[in-house]
Amino acid sequence: MRTRNAVGRFGEELAARYLTTNGFAVLERNWRCELGEIDIVAREGDTLVVCEVKTRRGLGYGSPLESITYRKLVTLRKLAGAWLQCHQLRPAAIRIDIIAILLDKNAPPRVDHLRGAA
Repeated sequence: MRTRNAVGRFGEELAARYLTTNGFAVLERNWRCELGEIDIVAREGDTLVVCEVKTRRGLGYGSPLESITYRKLVTLRKLAGAWLQCHQLRPAAIRIDIIAILLDKNAPPRVDHLRGAA
């Protein structure tokens, strides 16, 4: 995995598998609109979950969770609203989660799931 895009795609695939394994239904991946992109839209029970996936190959630039800014969380809220409007859905609840993936050559990938980040 040499390019940033390849690392990101690999991380998103791991995140989708993690969610599925943990009982989520993945509804959509890489949904785009004029506001930006949602990495994963999933459902956990009656809750619609918008997931931002951050993948890093080390901690040299901080943890993947540290890269999520207040501005990004605001954008994710707007994207969630745009997705709901586009799909004309009204779920019982909406949640924004962050899935942080740390890749290390000497260990299996580490997946951290922060529920309700915004």
